[in-house]
Amino acid sequence: MFARQNAHHHQIAYVTNDLDAAMEVFKKDYAVSGFFVFNNRESGAAHPREPELRIALAHVNGVEIELIEPVGVTAAVFKDVVEPGAGLQIQFHHVALRIEGSLEHWAAHEESIDKARHSVVYAGALGDEMRFFYTDERARLGHYVEHVWMSPNVLAQIAAVRPKFPKD
Repeated sequence: MFARQNAHHHQIAYVTNDLDAAMEVFKKDYAVSGFFVFNNRESGAAHPREPELRIALAHVNGVEIELIEPVGVTAAVFKDVVEPGAGLQIQFHHVALRIEGSLEHWAAHEESIDKARHSVVYAGALGDEMRFFYTDERARLGHYVEHVWMSPNVLAQIAAVRPKFPKD
């Protein structure tokens, strides 16, 4: 799954029960002093049936760091990672592989995944701007793997707002 043409390591993601406190941990302990924060529903990046998530993004030494806080009733793939009322939790959740190139590259990547061995637990799209799915690799690797394709337009938008560390 990792050794696929046009697939590159893109992101390390954590799920938390308190996004603001988690960002402070990353600021204090890991020198990531800024994040681009958004709510996927408020930004228009989610369909009303999709889970509501508060998300924080930063770019650190070539890898995107994503912090995710599930909001309200949401998908089990996110909410089941943290325990309600147990104090601040920051749990490793997934790595993301970004598929570079065209939608045809995305289709080839998606078809190359043996879904019987790598079950898809969550999937979505944002028109012709983004496609993604998560495979459940917890039994073997201890985490999920997100497979994502973004249009050049979306990549440029994210790069314009996501803080980068170390600063140039």
